[in-house]
Amino acid sequence: MIDTELIIALRNARFIAALTGAGISAESGLATFRDAQTGLWARFDPRELATPSAFARNPKLVWDWYAWRRERVAAAQPNAGHFALAELERRASDFMLITQNVDGLHQRAGGRKLVELHGNIGRVKCSREDTLVERWEAPAGEVPRCAHCGAPLRPDVVWFEEMLPEHAVAAAEDAVRRCDVLLVVGTSAEVYPAAALPAHAQRSGAIVVEINPNTTALSAAADHVLRGAAGAVLPALVAALD
Repeated sequence: MIDTELIIALRNARFIAALTGAGISAESGLATFRDAQTGLWARFDPRELATPSAFARNPKLVWDWYAWRRERVAAAQPNAGHFALAELERRASDFMLITQNVDGLHQRAGGRKLVELHGNIGRVKCSREDTLVERWEAPAGEVPRCAHCGAPLRPDVVWFEEMLPEHAVAAAEDAVRRCDVLLVVGTSAEVYPAAALPAHAQRSGAIVVEINPNTTALSAAADHVLRGAAGAVLPALVAALD
């Protein structure tokens, strides 16, 4: 049951922010990295697939694995949780969505005001110049290369051993410090620096709402906890605003 106090806070909020993690994408059939039973890391060693050193050592293996992942992401569809957040964006006076996901499902659901902390698997960039590449040729059995400098191309995602983009972190921190309500959806709240964002929001006076079927590191500190899947809770939350 959704607390009346929370509904009133959302109706009166000048600025609503949301932080989403892998849980919301899992509802669209995309495996989470940290799920011990079904996660991608249970079948693949991240040191061989998602680090700069792995790419330097075997760029073809890394490129092919991310190509496979892009196919899986392209086949997935936004779920009711993604659409509810896009609807909340349309209704709110001001809104910002901060996501740890790289699948682009929020954009496909209609989300426009967002910060991608970990990049986007649908984008490709030059591994040397860090510039985005829209088109490339992929000779059979080879990794495509930058037409400008000849360096191999790589996915525009943040790997282990890499820092998050400074502009994305700054935008996320600014949003949580200015928001009146922060929705924390489908994240374990254990991976920093994203895990620190709810505390930043609370220190600035925001109401923090956790939406997750499981107890997390945030649960005890959250102002409101809504137990359940994002695809069920978020549409109900938006409907309650009417």
